[in-house]
Amino acid sequence: MNADEIHVSVIDPIGQAFEKVKTILFRPFDLGKWFIIGFCAWLANLCSGGGGGGGGGRGGRGSYDVHEGLGQAKHFVLENLHWIIPVAVVVVVFGIVVWLFLTWLSSRGRFMFLHCVAQNKAEVSTPWTKFRQHANSLFLFRIVLGLIGFVAVGLPILLAVGCIVMMIAGDGAIAIGVFGLIIIGLIILVGAIIFGLISKFTMDFVVPIMFLRTTSCTAGWREFLTILSVNKGHFLLYILFQIVIGIAIGAIKTMGFCIGCCLCCVSFLLLIPYIGTVILLPIHVFTRSYSLLYLKQFGPEFDVFSSETENLKSI
Repeated sequence: MNADEIHVSVIDPIGQAFEKVKTILFRPFDLGKWFIIGFCAWLANLCSGGGGGGGGGRGGRGSYDVHEGLGQAKHFVLENLHWIIPVAVVVVVFGIVVWLFLTWLSSRGRFMFLHCVAQNKAEVSTPWTKFRQHANSLFLFRIVLGLIGFVAVGLPILLAVGCIVMMIAGDGAIAIGVFGLIIIGLIILVGAIIFGLISKFTMDFVVPIMFLRTTSCTAGWREFLTILSVNKGHFLLYILFQIVIGIAIGAIKTMGFCIGCCLCCVSFLLLIPYIGTVILLPIHVFTRSYSLLYLKQFGPEFDVFSSETENLKSI
C-alpha cells in the first residue's frame, strides 16, 4: 500500500490498546487466565528485563599509588594464571550457555505471548508447538545479531577500557587518550542505536509478520523492509513516541513500587520475576497490543487480530 494512501497515527492505537487490555484481562476477570498469559509474557521478556544497580563505595586512601596498584594486579594475574584461565573459561562458557538457553526460551515466549494477545486466549502448549519453527528462526536471528553486536559494540568497549587503563598507568598522552575515548564512545553509541533499532523492529513488527505469514525471520524482515522503505517518517515517529510511552510506563512502575513499599509484601512480590510480570500484566498487554495495532494501520494484511489474515502467506 502506498504511503500516501494510508493514515498512520501514534495516538489512535493508545485507546485501542487500552480496550484490548480491558477485553483480554477484565471482560471477564479470570485469575487463572492472568497467570497463564503472565507466564507467556514472563517467558517473552526473559532476556529484556533490567535491574537496578547499586553504587560503589569510596575509600579514603588518597595516598594510594595507582601505578603500584596496577603493578600488583598484573603481578597477581601472572602468578595465578594456572587457575585464573580455567575459571575464566568456565565462567564464559557457562554465561554463553545461559544466554543461549534464555534467548531460546524467550523466542518461544514471544510467539506464545503474541498468540495469547492476538487470539484473546490463555494457552501455553498450543502456541509452544504451533510456532516452534518460527521461534527457532527468531532464535537463530537473535544469536547472529547478538554476535555481530558483540563485535561492533563489545570490542570498542574493550578498547575503551584499554585506553582508560593506559591513561591511568601513564603509558600515553592524556589528550590523545581522551580524544580516542570520545571517538570510541561515538562508535559505541551509534552501534548501540543501530542494533537497538533492529531488535526493536524485530520484536514489534517482524515477529507479528512471521506470526501471520508462517515464515522465517529473514523473510519477515524482507517484507517489513518494504514497508519501512516508504514509511521512514512514520517509523521514526513511532520510535520517538515509544520513548515517551517508556517514560510514562517507567513513572507508573516507580509510583507503584513506591506505593508497594508502604505494603512490604507487595513490593517484595514485584521483585519476584514471574509474580512481578503477572502483577504488571496490563502494562505488558498494552505495549504488545500497541505495536500490533500500529502495524495494523499499514493494511488489513497486517492485522493479527483478524482470523481471516492469520494464515496468509508471504506477499
